[in-house]
Amino acid sequence: MKYYCNPININYRYQFNADQRKNKISICREAADPSMISFKGKYFIFASMTLGVWVSDDLVHWENHKLSSELPLYDYAPDVRVMGEYVYFCASRRGENCDRYRTKDIINGPYEKIEGTFDYWDPNLFVDDDGRVYFYWGCSNETPIWGVELNPETMEPMGEKRELISGNPKKYGYERVGEDNSRLPKSEAEIEAAFQHFVKAQGTPIEQIPPQYVPLIKGMFTDKPYIEGAWMDKRQGKYYLQYAFAGTQYNTYGDGVYVSDSPLGPFVLAENNPYSYHPGGFMPGAGHGSTMEDLFGNIWHTATMRISVNHDFERRVGIWKAAYDEDGELCCNQRYGDWPIAVGDGKDDDIWANPEWMLLSYGKRVSASSYVEGKEPNLVCNENVQNWWQAKTNHTDEWLLMDLGKEVDVRGIQVNFADDEIMIPVPGEIRGTTQARYIEEAELKTQYLLEGSLDGEEFFVLEDKRESSSDLSHDFLVWEKGVKTRFVKISHMKVPYDQNPCISGLRVFGKCGGELPQQANYTIERISAIDMNVQILNPEISSTAEPVGYNILWGQDKDKLYHSYLTYEPVKRIGALVEGKSYFVRVDTFNQCGITEGKVQFVE
Repeated sequence: MKYYCNPININYRYQFNADQRKNKISICREAADPSMISFKGKYFIFASMTLGVWVSDDLVHWENHKLSSELPLYDYAPDVRVMGEYVYFCASRRGENCDRYRTKDIINGPYEKIEGTFDYWDPNLFVDDDGRVYFYWGCSNETPIWGVELNPETMEPMGEKRELISGNPKKYGYERVGEDNSRLPKSEAEIEAAFQHFVKAQGTPIEQIPPQYVPLIKGMFTDKPYIEGAWMDKRQGKYYLQYAFAGTQYNTYGDGVYVSDSPLGPFVLAENNPYSYHPGGFMPGAGHGSTMEDLFGNIWHTATMRISVNHDFERRVGIWKAAYDEDGELCCNQRYGDWPIAVGDGKDDDIWANPEWMLLSYGKRVSASSYVEGKEPNLVCNENVQNWWQAKTNHTDEWLLMDLGKEVDVRGIQVNFADDEIMIPVPGEIRGTTQARYIEEAELKTQYLLEGSLDGEEFFVLEDKRESSSDLSHDFLVWEKGVKTRFVKISHMKVPYDQNPCISGLRVFGKCGGELPQQANYTIERISAIDMNVQILNPEISSTAEPVGYNILWGQDKDKLYHSYLTYEPVKRIGALVEGKSYFVRVDTFNQCGITEGKVQFVE
């Protein structure tokens, strides 16, 4: 077996975003909107704002290769599809015709340019079994996902575009914006009031605002969900049109799916929705992605995960196991979506198997050489990527020490370096027509020493990266046979731009002896057509059997609990229901020793 842990362990490039609203440069790492394909025996991921392509032989180890600057690498949502012996590439550019490119060699090129004839946003090309070519696009909280047939030679539309998918957040709870799908669209009066307040705060008279920008500004305040990120797949005569919902900056960013007997519809909402949804855990989000069959016939889904602290578009990329069930429903396993995932060398017959290794670091005692007020050491073990420990200096003698409480069998450690606010000059030219920025081209380095100890005094090396030439901000290290330790220490940290080191998660996974958590005793209340409350009511129990956290599973069949929300809170509102649907719910408990499955309840 091989193992990976989301987000993908790759170098994420820094973005210097020209934020005109704040009159400043916002700096953060970003990669998002991944298109994943299999081509000539290898796997490729094209993600926004990476200046290149990620390549893998096994879906576990990825390498970043820069691509030719002739490609529109500063345009969002790159789309790639195999058609014959070529790979076709395009990306988004509003208001300008978007060109396409094709190649027989992704890394080395050359790329043949095909002149574009119209503009689009969030594109997706689909080649049907009969060789006919279709195209899908759309990214707005006002307009739908569109579709049209293309001439396979010229890539020009054949016929008029069709409306295929529109948002309906009042009926489909998962489409609502806000953390935990918390907000419904505003009224026209509320939108106008918010617009007036914004304009006044900016100090710009309304009459000086170009008319074409007024709808865009008002769109910021509608709380209508963005319907975007189309991706089409076909299976046994059915067309599965996937789309992203809510908004990339929310923990509920995910992918839904509609089905049809025709590539241009009409489409109906699939029974299983949302298809990709990962609102809980360390790094949430699973929206605007793609679905791919690997060389062994396994299905995989890759999508965008969110941090969104330094900038809304501070994002990463994850991969999850997916499948078409016996009824043709497209489903994705994100129950423990940012824990280690095992990848075999053949067909996977059970994508729903529980994790092999448990989270051992949550809530553990942590100390450090120094820290900035409000960024204390304990934040590295609270399973929240949006806060972090920060050292007071960037000296290599700064350190962080975690006490796991007892000797355990460690199998994997994920070291998540964070970025505090960075104040440095832009290293290159700001460019781009949609969102002006500079993408860091230099190859940066992230270095550290990771040690273990049984007594907190004598330490041994777990991983020495003091001379590393890589820049892995979410580095995942594996000891498949296990290593015994109680303490984990990280030191000798050197990070890009000579920042004071910040760590949002020092996440330790493995095995330890002990008692499994008690089965959850819980109640469910359907509080609206699209919401339910789940409350865990465990009685007083011994500390050894106490749950560390809970995984709330639900679905429209007791054997199809495809949706999940991992939480450390005993009360949680689930806002991702579909109006008119009944659900089956199960609450599993977990601690560092294992998982105890709950009893299924039915909710009208």
